[in-house]
Amino acid sequence: MPDDESAPKPGHFLPGGAGADASAPRKPAVPGDSAPLTAPTPRLGGGSGPAGPPQLSGSRLGPPPPGDPAAAAFKARYQPEPIPFVVKKKSKALIAAIVAGVVLVAGGGVAGAAKLLTQYDDFVANPIGTTPSLPGNTPTETKPTGTPVADPVAEKENKLYANGKLASVRCKEPAFRPTSKENVRSYYEVLIKCMNTSWQPVVEKAGFEFHEPQLIVFDEGEETACGVQKKVSAYCDSGDGSVAMPWQDLVDQYADNKALARIDEHDALGFAYAVHIQKLVGIFDAAGDLSDAAANDAARLEHQRRQALQAGCLAAVFLGAEKTAFPVQGELLKEWQWRSKNHGDDGTKGSVRDHGSRKSNELWRTRGFTTADPGACNTFVAAAAQVG
Repeated sequence: MPDDESAPKPGHFLPGGAGADASAPRKPAVPGDSAPLTAPTPRLGGGSGPAGPPQLSGSRLGPPPPGDPAAAAFKARYQPEPIPFVVKKKSKALIAAIVAGVVLVAGGGVAGAAKLLTQYDDFVANPIGTTPSLPGNTPTETKPTGTPVADPVAEKENKLYANGKLASVRCKEPAFRPTSKENVRSYYEVLIKCMNTSWQPVVEKAGFEFHEPQLIVFDEGEETACGVQKKVSAYCDSGDGSVAMPWQDLVDQYADNKALARIDEHDALGFAYAVHIQKLVGIFDAAGDLSDAAANDAARLEHQRRQALQAGCLAAVFLGAEKTAFPVQGELLKEWQWRSKNHGDDGTKGSVRDHGSRKSNELWRTRGFTTADPGACNTFVAAAAQVG
């Protein structure tokens, strides 16, 4: 087929070609003597400076020169020196006093023994329904401290001892019998209110702030703010202090011996509450420090016995103040006296001697009950033979 003379030739429609639109605007050509776009803007005034920036030389890698102020400021803000670690004792918030529930067979009865733990892993369980604090919501500053100074004055000369007898607040035995968890809880709720009313003026008169402990009634093996509990009543001083109380064994015990079960129910809470009083007036912390500072295991155990025997004595002080109103008489008095003679850490071979023998427990419980005076419970100045 012959070429069509009227057909456009190659390049016809390219810029500058025969088919290009002559009326279309075109970009102006760059003059040959124009500066490239990447060149620096000329300064005003001839000879005012170099024609371009100085050429960099040397490597840009590596640290800044010594003494560079910009580098020092950057490091101070974003790379501060680490805070040195200071070894310190475990916080007292991680200490729990296990106060009752180790079951011992003594003369056919069930005796609630007491055991003191010197270490306690803090739990985040919230058994009483309060809103837990989430990490980051309420930041707290932890200041490193060295070894705390033991304070024997808080133990031996505490102002709690100088307040005289505990006044009766006409506290009657709660009417709830330990036949169910609900009844045990109700019993302890009523009894704690009585104890608060009785002890608050004494604690405040001694110059200390008073607050009531929180009550936990747990099932066997339940994780609580005082740890995973099994048959053991406990006081732990996390927060404002908590008393963790079992209930299941009381139901069985009540079916066998009603009067003794009622005494043991009171004594379990009474001991835990007495440890709370020790905490409020500074005895608990001082005893922990002095126990930790003991020269040997024998001295440490003796100090722990002094604290535990005092708690038993203070529990008896309350019951002695209320013996008429409660009342502690007849069968209840008989079982309380039996329990005092059969309560101790020397009844089982190999048991830890940290809460006192049956003889020592009877001595201090009887002293507290008959005097109703916290001043009669100063176990920290007693002879070693009385805290065996």
